[in-house]
Amino acid sequence: MKKFRWQILIVLVTGLIVGILLYFQQSGTNTPAASTPSPISGGIYTEALIGNFQRLNPLLDAHNAPDQDVDRLIFSSLIKFDANGLPQGDLAESWSFGSDGSVFTFSLKPNAYWHDGTPVSSQDVVYTTSLLKGGSALLPEDLKAFWAEVQVIQLSDLVVQFSLPEAFAPIMDYLSFGVLPAHLLGNLGLDELVNHPFNMAPIGSGPYKFSQLFIKDGVISGIDLVANGDYYGGRPYIDEIVFQYYPSEKPAWNAYQAGEVDGLARVSNDILPEVLGESGLNLYSTREPSLSMIFLNLNNSGKAFLQNASFRRALMLATNRQGMIDQVLLGQGIIAKGPILPGNWAYYPEQESIPYDPDAARQLIASEGMAINQTGILVTADGVEVRLVLLTSDDDTHAQIADMIKQGWEAVGVAVDILAIPYEQVLAELDARTFDAALVDINLSGTPDPDPYPFWGASQVDTGQNYAHWVNLTASEYLEQGRVTMDIGLRTKLYRNFQVLFQEDLPSLPLFYPIYNYAVKETIKNVSIGPIYSPSDRFNAISDWYILAGKADEAQATTAPQP
Repeated sequence: MKKFRWQILIVLVTGLIVGILLYFQQSGTNTPAASTPSPISGGIYTEALIGNFQRLNPLLDAHNAPDQDVDRLIFSSLIKFDANGLPQGDLAESWSFGSDGSVFTFSLKPNAYWHDGTPVSSQDVVYTTSLLKGGSALLPEDLKAFWAEVQVIQLSDLVVQFSLPEAFAPIMDYLSFGVLPAHLLGNLGLDELVNHPFNMAPIGSGPYKFSQLFIKDGVISGIDLVANGDYYGGRPYIDEIVFQYYPSEKPAWNAYQAGEVDGLARVSNDILPEVLGESGLNLYSTREPSLSMIFLNLNNSGKAFLQNASFRRALMLATNRQGMIDQVLLGQGIIAKGPILPGNWAYYPEQESIPYDPDAARQLIASEGMAINQTGILVTADGVEVRLVLLTSDDDTHAQIADMIKQGWEAVGVAVDILAIPYEQVLAELDARTFDAALVDINLSGTPDPDPYPFWGASQVDTGQNYAHWVNLTASEYLEQGRVTMDIGLRTKLYRNFQVLFQEDLPSLPLFYPIYNYAVKETIKNVSIGPIYSPSDRFNAISDWYILAGKADEAQATTAPQP
């Protein structure tokens, strides 16, 4: 049977063992100490990636997940994040910030080297940030806007400083970029790097070095990486990582069954039942950094009933979220309580969980003076028909979810018309604020700092991403304070208070967080996964993975990661 890594169940068969131990204690017989196998270096791990190779450059991989996966192993960043979304040093040995929260100083590790043996220096950080500050059209608008206002100063070979115009606590999200080698690329801008040969044979400072590309029929079919013996975090146990590219999950699964790969970067619902039935293959699962939500337009003058918090709560009570997860996602989802990802340091687990309860929804609707008319449609006390147009993407998954929403709402009297359009058009309707309700997926990848301000701050209702037009000044004040204080304890309290107000007011309806699954052959040991902020986070502890094991004295004689 499949081994799930959500939890580890240890069964101890104690009776016989205890009896034997007691016997030897009474007889005075000394038993030899058991030798515990320890990891030793060696072996090759091969993983199937879904998609195509484009280029290996961490500043140019935002739209290609397979490149992000490989870049995670080749390149390093100033900081990385743990499973709780808290920053940890990567190239940075330490950091500090000024009393006003606008100046951040980072000291680099003195034992960090590029794969060609050149020491990593603050000049590399300055060069990489100059690319981010260059205003290239290749960069997302939020990145360009942020870096345009940041002053980057090289204080010494190993110290770099970032100066912001004002305090900004979520800065760490912007400092997790992959650092590029200035001594190899220092005269080039980002636009010039797009087709540069460096992207085909990169030099990084991460746990694995680029070795070679595999070409089949004139197309890059795979890539080979080898362990970096000089890695500042300690040499990885596994000698070699090979990635093979496949167009979709099904051929990747076929490759596993044929013994061509040891792991699958993603297990979609299309192959999940087969994967679960495969002996010797471990499935690792966690929530994706994504939130499915129904945005409600509280500023729609023709639908004033949407401004009623009790009516919005009735809509939530009439929404069968667990049914969506079970019937559409094959169980691969977690019911959402609010807009902050579970597992994150800012998540408040004690907030109310609203159940699926159509009867309670009907009672709540009736208490607001609404009633079903002779045609079976709910009307307000003023005689206004309660009808909503639900926008959704025109793919099959969203269509099924939208249909379940329609069924649930119509069961309590709300008339629903589904408008399925391309996702880009859904986004355009959100920007224009010309919608009643919209089923969307909020992509939270790369944002371990939760900072809900862009979606829910009062100042974002017109030109920002506060599509719901939620104006709660108390909640907004919590969010504004949370952006400017560096005290993690205070920020936690502020975001807890925000989540309580959000759940009380329900400006929009959180549905679920999808589950991310990937699979690795059981011969690959010490694989683990916690909450992720990008699928490539599955490699956060790859230096600890191992294939070979031996006695403790053998392990000590073999090159292995150092603390």
